[in-house]
Amino acid sequence: MPPASAARSLVHRLHLLVDRVRRVTDSPVLTHLARAGLIAYGAMHLLIGVLALRMAMGLRGADADQTGALLTVAGGPGGRLLLVAIGLGMLSLAVWQAAEVLLWWHGLLEPAHRVHTAVVCAKCLAKGAVYGFLGITALLFAVGLEYEADERLRGLTEETLLIPGGSLLIGAVAAGVVAVGLYVFVRGCTAGFLRDIDLPAAPDRWEPVIEVLGRIGYLAKGIAFGLVGVLLWRAATSRDVSTATGLDGAMTAIAGVGAGPWLLTGVAAGFGAFGVYALARARYPDRDPSS
Repeated sequence: MPPASAARSLVHRLHLLVDRVRRVTDSPVLTHLARAGLIAYGAMHLLIGVLALRMAMGLRGADADQTGALLTVAGGPGGRLLLVAIGLGMLSLAVWQAAEVLLWWHGLLEPAHRVHTAVVCAKCLAKGAVYGFLGITALLFAVGLEYEADERLRGLTEETLLIPGGSLLIGAVAAGVVAVGLYVFVRGCTAGFLRDIDLPAAPDRWEPVIEVLGRIGYLAKGIAFGLVGVLLWRAATSRDVSTATGLDGAMTAIAGVGAGPWLLTGVAAGFGAFGVYALARARYPDRDPSS
């Protein structure tokens, strides 16, 4: 068989294999499990909003971040079982989301569509990685391996600063976090997040409500994550690891300015709004970032 024919045959067989795998990821069972993951994702943001609101009111409790939300769940009735359910749901959501690469991958073989396809695949994999990380974290908490994100981040930052070029590495990570925050903020401004939800399937009267909640949620998350990046950048330039904090540290920084409690209340409301939007997405899911 000529080399060109052999290559076409190989690509054809690869297409058939990918199509079979994608049909598995489109199964109703995995879709329902992914919806459970979206419900857990929404509930987690609602809890972060509540914890941030408590901070705004001067009531200190669990950290106002993802690990704080999971610790709150762990401390409640049936907490360990709930954490297992959250972990499995989030991992299913990660597989469901990342599997969109199987729909778009063939565009990488076409020079005219290669860049666009690479961006779409990167988005799918990035979202899947975030969901997967949260799922693994929930399962670790379920077996008692708990930690606080801020403390872990400070420890990693301190270790990185001790190696040659550590400040540059942390600075690069900080720039990446700021870029993510900016991306999330822009998604809120442009309503780009509506690609992730089958909004036409929702009742007409709820469509504008879901859009407004999503906008508010994405804007709040963009501000918070951008601030995390700024604080990490300060740690890189000053070599002061105390400024290397995660989401809870960003919330604390907001609370520490003049109108901090009011600003933090707004951010808390934003995270709550995002939580409700995620619940709506669980009801009307769409995983295609380019639809």
